[in-house]
Amino acid sequence: MSNVLSYKNYTGTVEFSREDHCLFGKVIGLKSLLSYEGNSIQELEEDFQNVIDDYLQDCEERNIAPEQPYKGSFNVRISPELHRSIALYAFENGKSLNATVEEALAEYIVKTDSKQ
Repeated sequence: MSNVLSYKNYTGTVEFSREDHCLFGKVIGLKSLLSYEGNSIQELEEDFQNVIDDYLQDCEERNIAPEQPYKGSFNVRISPELHRSIALYAFENGKSLNATVEEALAEYIVKTDSKQ
């Protein structure tokens, strides 16, 4: 079971409010706050899709580019020792630091996905 919704390259959470007896969520990976709710999974999914469609339509009407989640660039804080090791490995293998980190992350995700 997944606790995320996906629609038009946007991803949203699935959460439950015991107090309100409803499902709710928000779109992740954006600076803008886009939220939705429903009393069933079907209602939640419909509201999620409507929020995305409304957001995209609003951006179009205002002639602005919609935010794109996950642009492919992010900062990572690691220990100086690990940074040195990765940089040295990249140099010794004729690769850039970015390419080496991307390879390592991709390999990690493949291994993690295969365990599920």
